[in-house]
Amino acid sequence: MWHQNLKKQVLGLLRAKTGFPTSERKSGKGGKTSLLRVFIFCLAIGLGLSWLTPQVAKSQQKPKDAEITLVSFAVTKAAYDRIIPKFVEKWKRENNGQFVKVNQSYGGSGSQTRAVIDGLDADVVHLALAFDTSRIQQAGLIKAGWEREVPNNGIVSKSVVALVTREGNPKKINGWSDLARNGISVITANPKTSGVARWNFLALWGSVTKTGKNEQEARKFVTQVYRNVLVLPKDAREASDTFYKQGQGDVLINYENEILLGRQKGEKEPFVIPQVNISIENPVAVVDKNVDKHGTRRVAEAFVKYLYTPEAQQEFAKVGFRPVNTTVAGEFSRNFPSIGKLFTANDLGGWDGIQRKFFADGALFDQIQAELGKR
Repeated sequence: MWHQNLKKQVLGLLRAKTGFPTSERKSGKGGKTSLLRVFIFCLAIGLGLSWLTPQVAKSQQKPKDAEITLVSFAVTKAAYDRIIPKFVEKWKRENNGQFVKVNQSYGGSGSQTRAVIDGLDADVVHLALAFDTSRIQQAGLIKAGWEREVPNNGIVSKSVVALVTREGNPKKINGWSDLARNGISVITANPKTSGVARWNFLALWGSVTKTGKNEQEARKFVTQVYRNVLVLPKDAREASDTFYKQGQGDVLINYENEILLGRQKGEKEPFVIPQVNISIENPVAVVDKNVDKHGTRRVAEAFVKYLYTPEAQQEFAKVGFRPVNTTVAGEFSRNFPSIGKLFTANDLGGWDGIQRKFFADGALFDQIQAELGKR
């Protein structure tokens, strides 16, 4: 039989290698004890261990680093400087020590949107307004229904519009109507490149239409305000620098969060939160086409999910954003005054209608600029 021949060969090899006798003998209990059986048993154990050892080592091996790219609007940088290290540590702790590198790009929301559409390889976008995210969707990079893939319909941070004046408020600027007075110089960003500037424009418009007046009156008022605008910086951060560092303007229209952050940096100019105001809502989304191309969907989705946690929402609140997490909002309620009349983009027709009416080429903003001779 073949196994008998194999037995003889194995016994011969064992005898040659060890010098031990390999003949079978009777055990004290009448059974046979064979050195071959011992050998085969040991061989099996050895083979098992030789297979198991690399598997254990493989399971304990540190995974390759992951890398994602976040593209966001300018004024979120201070929050992400705090949030990203916490996410990286959490991911490392929960994923066998894997390190995640988060590349970052900040700028005006409109400019960032165009950059992503033109090829900036974002895995995650956090933009100033839902219309910009929808433009990326229409370009085929984000799947329809993105707002349903994350909590709160995709809105991860909020703010309102604020007015900053010079120390002592020498021009007595206390609300929207004062911005249209003669002799007032206004700083606000450019709606063509900046998300905050679009929110500012809508806040000006709504301060009229949401208080019982008509659109003709709103257009007249907004035109008067833009007549007083000295320059149109490209984004919220540049608008702040123009006002604070360059000393231009009597009043700055900007995000509340940008102004609160400025106070943390030592800027002491007084500010007003108008009681008729717009709810600024900033969405976040995974860029589906890019994460599938990069193989980063799992970490990108985890990052977006993390932004809604109390830990991340607290960091947004610390730099002046109004948190969307209700518990965190309660913790920071003293930081954010309540608003008497708060309206939304939907109250003004939704972003598609807003874009066509106000900000598309040749729409109302361009008409006002042409009328003022600033095109």
